[in-house]
Amino acid sequence: MNLHRLLLARAAEGRPIRIAQIGAGKFGSMFLHQARITAGMHVAGIADLSIPRARAALARIHWPEGSFDAASLDDAIASGATHLTQDAMALIADPRIEVVVECTGHPEAGLRHARAAIAHGKHVVMVNVEADVLAGPLLAREAARAGVVYSMAYGDQPALVCELVDTLRAGGFTVIAAGKGTKYLPHFHASTPATVWGHYGLSEAQAQAGGMNPQMFNSFLDGTKSGIEMAAIANATGLAPPEDGLAFPPAGTSELPSVLRPHNEGGILPRKGMVEVVSSVRRDGAEIPDNLRWGVYAVFEGETEYARRCFTEYGVATDPSGRYAALWRPYHFIGLELGVSVASAALRREPTGCGTEWRGDVVAVAKRPLKAGEVLDGEGGACAWGKCIPAARSRALDALPIGLAHGIRLKRDVPEGAILTTADAAPDPAGDAARIRAEMVALCA
Repeated sequence: MNLHRLLLARAAEGRPIRIAQIGAGKFGSMFLHQARITAGMHVAGIADLSIPRARAALARIHWPEGSFDAASLDDAIASGATHLTQDAMALIADPRIEVVVECTGHPEAGLRHARAAIAHGKHVVMVNVEADVLAGPLLAREAARAGVVYSMAYGDQPALVCELVDTLRAGGFTVIAAGKGTKYLPHFHASTPATVWGHYGLSEAQAQAGGMNPQMFNSFLDGTKSGIEMAAIANATGLAPPEDGLAFPPAGTSELPSVLRPHNEGGILPRKGMVEVVSSVRRDGAEIPDNLRWGVYAVFEGETEYARRCFTEYGVATDPSGRYAALWRPYHFIGLELGVSVASAALRREPTGCGTEWRGDVVAVAKRPLKAGEVLDGEGGACAWGKCIPAARSRALDALPIGLAHGIRLKRDVPEGAILTTADAAPDPAGDAARIRAEMVALCA
């Protein structure tokens, strides 16, 4: 409740939080738009592989011309401007940077940047959920040993779900289920970058004109991104992923407490304490009027008659028994809210969500019959989608994480719907992502 006051104090002292951002894509641009007008923050440097692209992004979000032309980080810090560079590691290494915001969206780069930042004593805000799910618990432990914060990104749905869960638990409630909403139909799992725009009601020309990446948008559609986000929440909260993946039950906000309760009490959950994603449409495609497509929720339990009576007295949404209730937030602001994580890490030394244990994993599942010799094309591609399952099952199967299912060749045929294993396609053991992931698995085994 006091972050704004603390930011104002830093501004008054003339020592704003100095931030290095890596990646100036959509999420990063949304944060940059707000950071420029937030007291007590200074984005001193932005690293991007394409300086022209970064300049175009800053112009598009109304940064004043000339404010991102600092020739060096020294000049940027002295003048309050921003230095653009392709050298992320130089920004990370500078002792004047307090917080590194990693939003490249590239798992291997994200792990490399976060590990370097921690080694240099920087707080890390990991927008890159793909990297977090590959090895976040390892990075969190390394950050704790280094005395810095490793944090999920507020504004993104996993951190908002963690906030709901923490708020309810701090109030003494048992959380039964938590997650987010999305638009889901079973056949979306087979979607590819070549077919994705039809599901969004767009032509390929319209998508290209909007600068929309078909593989990224396909990851949102085919269930992979939902799986990644639920695994991150499981790792941060202790809520469990379903044994064989998310069910995506259709549910409006009024139905949450009824649908997301244990199956022996009329719901769909195998047991209490699960992550789950609800669909904004029925299985026939009909839109649910009070859907939660853009939002997050938590279902919790009133364990006594007194608590359930209080629910009734104050109009809390419950199931028919009055035992299970729900809180939700209907939308999220993505990068526009990310400053909460930056301020929390730098000023309170608290993460806005952090994976402490390896409880959930996202494994590659064949979208179609795959043939030996094919090269996998990663998250949102034409070969595989990502299913969220318990980490213990993933480890037992030696499953191939979706974050490593890119650019590697299949050794043998894989039938449609099968979980890929490292025996089917082995990641390069010398690659940073595979090496750091192996360290995380060994640590958490």
